Amino acid sequence: MEDKSKKLEDLLIKENIKFSITSHPAFFTVKESKSFKQNIKGAHTKNLFLKNKKNNFFLLSCKDDTKIDLKKIKKNSLFGNISFANEFYLKDYLNLTPGSVTPFGLLFDSNNIVKFYLDNKLLKYEIVNFHPLINTSTVSLNTSDFIHFMKLQKKVVNYFNFDTCQIIYE
Repeated sequence: MEDKSKKLEDLLIKENIKFSITSHPAFFTVKESKSFKQNIKGAHTKNLFLKNKKNNFFLLSCKDDTKIDLKKIKKNSLFGNISFANEFYLKDYLNLTPGSVTPFGLLFDSNNIVKFYLDNKLLKYEIVNFHPLINTSTVSLNTSDFIHFMKLQKKVVNYFNFDTCQIIYE
């Protein structure tokens, strides 16, 4: 696992993306990380890997204190009848394990099967924090640099309003 994280760091450096990494005990939930993340500046995130009955896959990244209502999200016709995708799909498409879900897993989705949606509230923060493919550290980077990096990797960043459950188009 550590090897994946190191490769991500190397790729960020190659793309001239400034970042910092903070090591910590393994966190599997937002609640577990609450006391530790007070020491890390910026917006903290939670990431949901979802699938619908038509086998469409979605990764939603939102601010960690966002209340997620899957019933409300299901009302958006784009998503349809969604639920959490199982570990098999998480490993197969994003090369991740539960507790380490991050948009950086999209780097392993060479066929761009998983559609990525970023919480529009995160755009209000200068710094955003994610797991760097493992849950024993946090990577902090400028929000606009994160979006730029994902686009450099040929990943589409869609924006989503979790309050209204609407997609925001650029």
